[in-house]
Amino acid sequence: MLKLENISKTFNKGTINEKVIFHNFNLSIKRGEFIVVIGSNGSGKSTLLNLIAGKIKPDNGNIIINGIDVSKEPEHIRAKQIGRVFQDPLMGTSSDMKIYENLALASKKGNKLGLKWCISKCDFNVYKEILKSLNLGLENHLNSKVGLLSGGAKAGSYTFNGNHKNT
Repeated sequence: MLKLENISKTFNKGTINEKVIFHNFNLSIKRGEFIVVIGSNGSGKSTLLNLIAGKIKPDNGNIIINGIDVSKEPEHIRAKQIGRVFQDPLMGTSSDMKIYENLALASKKGNKLGLKWCISKCDFNVYKEILKSLNLGLENHLNSKVGLLSGGAKAGSYTFNGNHKNT
């Protein structure tokens, strides 16, 4: 599902502040596998995720998603296949929109969107049931704007964004 082959990434190359983050790094993750990346500040955790998502490009190596080399693809193209949860719960959400509106946008990820309304009563009920299973009480706040939620509630609602599909 995800393969990194001989990835190298150096920041500030050729300067006194040169920092080699990866040198011929390899990683292979099969569909259904669950991994955790742990490390101290500056160890390359965010750089790894930014490389995979296409926010930054590797100096060398290949990033393969579902058998397709996406190493040269921009972030917005990779976003059709990759979902991210950011450390800042407001990144990736629209704080002026309601929880259910954010969820509706996330559920349509990868689909062409038009100007028509993208949520039905059925979708609303599905979001409510899924949020209920998280035991955070968010199912009672589907009509609340994301920006008005507490920090913990924002993190809970964002963790759900886009992850209710089996992708």
